[in-house]
Amino acid sequence: MSVTSAVLCRMLGPCMGIYVETQIQGSLEELWEKTQNPELHERWDARFTSISYLPRAAESEPQRFEYVTRLGFGLAIQGAGETVGSRDELTGRRTSSLRFWSDDAKSLIREGAGYWQYTPLEDGVRFVTGYDYQTRFGWLGRTFDRFLFRPLMGWATAWSFDRLRLWIEQGIDPAVSMQRSLIHGLARLTVAFVWLYQGLVPKLIARHADELEMLADAGITDSVAPTLLVFAGIAEVVLGATVLIFFQRRWPLVLTVLLMLLATIGVGVNSPQYLSAAFNPVSLNLLLAVVALLGLTVMTDLPSARRCLRKKPEAD
Repeated sequence: MSVTSAVLCRMLGPCMGIYVETQIQGSLEELWEKTQNPELHERWDARFTSISYLPRAAESEPQRFEYVTRLGFGLAIQGAGETVGSRDELTGRRTSSLRFWSDDAKSLIREGAGYWQYTPLEDGVRFVTGYDYQTRFGWLGRTFDRFLFRPLMGWATAWSFDRLRLWIEQGIDPAVSMQRSLIHGLARLTVAFVWLYQGLVPKLIARHADELEMLADAGITDSVAPTLLVFAGIAEVVLGATVLIFFQRRWPLVLTVLLMLLATIGVGVNSPQYLSAAFNPVSLNLLLAVVALLGLTVMTDLPSARRCLRKKPEAD
């Protein structure tokens, strides 16, 4: 265990903090600048909306800072902290240790401590963070933190680290990464919702007459059609869940596009009377295919928390 980690454990009790590690193919100087310069830091770190350094009398003093995290609807969490940087001249490793706290009554975090560690490698930098904190609101705050807030903070830290990696390695601006991620997320949720809705409501719950009529138009007998409709509904529900479960995989969206094109052709051949209906399969199928295509087009080089190591290696 590093000295910084040991200090954290003494300050905050049992060491069950958040740990994230990644390797970035770039220079240590560039990584240091993008993490220590507050104007650059706030561009890639999803945990903060703004970070500002406060004046200090001497370089030897800890650097004080203030941060704001905007939650939307006019709500914001404010806090402060201080950081100290150090460098091992023998290995070139740099460490930035910090303390942070919030007097904002809305903040779940009361106080905490952590570190960033930068270790030079032959092909880049090993970038590591470890931090922990104490919460407000008694047992309720501790429960909320354990089951929701802490996993979310760990994910946000890892996702932000990968967004930083893409910025350094491939020159992808963090704002572009965020935009692509939002488009991809909305496309995924939309496609999943449509599959789940179409499987549950008109097929499994309502057993809509139009669904049965289209099966009849395709040559399915009345005795088989109800059973086939149930299987089709289950298949669509499974596909909707698959779109969400395999969130980073392309094939559920590709399959959606292919199935929508085939379904549109099938309706045109077997049930052309539905092509002129007010809410017809053509508009729904083509719209869903386009949404899936939008999701596919932005999937290249998306930041992902899965690329980061989330558990401290035993050897450290």
